[in-house]
Amino acid sequence: MYTLYIANKNYSSWSLRPWVLMQEAGIPFEERLLPFGDEAAWAPFRALTPAGKVPALVDEGRVIWDSLAIVEYLAERHPGVWPRDAEARAFARSAAAEMHAGFTVLRSFCSMNVGIRVRLRETPPALLRDVGRISALWTEGLTRFGGPYLAGDTFTAVDAFFAPVVFRVQTYGLALGDAAAAYTTRMLDRPSMRLWYTQGLAETLRDESHDAECRTVGEWTADLRAI
Repeated sequence: MYTLYIANKNYSSWSLRPWVLMQEAGIPFEERLLPFGDEAAWAPFRALTPAGKVPALVDEGRVIWDSLAIVEYLAERHPGVWPRDAEARAFARSAAAEMHAGFTVLRSFCSMNVGIRVRLRETPPALLRDVGRISALWTEGLTRFGGPYLAGDTFTAVDAFFAPVVFRVQTYGLALGDAAAAYTTRMLDRPSMRLWYTQGLAETLRDESHDAECRTVGEWTADLRAI
């Protein structure tokens, strides 16, 4: 069985991607949580993987690190990770790669924090561009391939890559077009996304640096996490 190393579900956007994909695809795995700030837990993990970062997948002694590499590794072994249709698959890979490499303003300005709600003090033009591009990209996929997911009627890796953005939309109240907003609602209602969210809310460990980033950009209107 695969072993998937992840960090806190409240904060770790990179960990969410392979986790939600494997949940949706019915790929069994053992989860290993490495809490942010717990050096005792991280020390042996850094000896396991050269990057020393999550997520990391272990399969029969092989270590695969980086969310995109993990997805491609799984795609070689499990059907349906990427869309079967060639045109949809090309779009899905391109969109996932764009997410993997881009949207740096959204990442830095709207740090992932699933358990809180934040009213932004301002929306810089660069952030609006990132959000607008995501809205357009989602709308394109939904329109071209008929939905309800980004590359057709099945949840695939491209949906997993944008899953952290879905939580950011909820946390920060980001404005999207109608089709993209409806997609956000559908994604938040997926059993796998609800499970990640519920388990994130139940976490009691707080990473002060992540929380501080969220305080600098806006007013917290709710903190739904366990005390």
